[in-house]
Amino acid sequence: MIVFYDWSLAWANRAGYWHAMETALKIASVAIVISVVVGLLVALARMGKPPLSWIATFYVNVFRGVPALVSALWVYFGLSLLLGINFSVFQAGVLALVLLYGAFISEIYRAALEAIPRGQREAGLALGLSRPRTFVQVILPQATKIAIPNIGSMFIGMVKDTSVFTIIGVLEIVRVTQNLNSLYFQPFVFYSAAAVIYVVIAFVLDFLFRGIERVLATPPKGRLARAAKARQRRRIDLLVQRVEAVSGVR
Repeated sequence: MIVFYDWSLAWANRAGYWHAMETALKIASVAIVISVVVGLLVALARMGKPPLSWIATFYVNVFRGVPALVSALWVYFGLSLLLGINFSVFQAGVLALVLLYGAFISEIYRAALEAIPRGQREAGLALGLSRPRTFVQVILPQATKIAIPNIGSMFIGMVKDTSVFTIIGVLEIVRVTQNLNSLYFQPFVFYSAAAVIYVVIAFVLDFLFRGIERVLATPPKGRLARAAKARQRRRIDLLVQRVEAVSGVR
């Protein structure tokens, strides 16, 4: 039996894949921003005193064990009825990812915050900074540097987990693949194309987060850091020239 694979079909339907990829990235991008905020707040709550620490621990332990598919169905068909809110498929997808990955990111931030030496806090307070200002200006930036690589991995995981949202009707990569396969009956071709898209997205996101990691390094590394440093140097030189010009006029 000879099986014929028409690989040109994947390219011919690239517009559908492109739209699906945009949808997946939009859901994951909104979710990662909210998840980082939620994760940081939960991490602080877990490092605090009861009952907040108990509530945060319960949330983390529950949602770290919930699959993405169950979370999507629970939000779209359960939570929407419980709250009386008619979530769109986009909103349900974002909320499902936030509930899941907020728990994981909270653990990433908790480990990062605990890795900062206590002397950093004491030094900030000794300089006259308030506790909130010490946290925002001294502790949080250092913890974020530590957390960035793992947050990048979480973002890649979010993009991949959008594939389960086909169950609630999100027109993402897997949903488009299923629709195309129902028309052309070429599952190997279309699912191979979908796999390639996910791999390419993962490589691009990994490259971007590695760049961010280099920029945040001390001292900054990489092309982006060098470009930012060169721009800063030009601005300083321009400011010096203006000062010298004003001084010369006087």
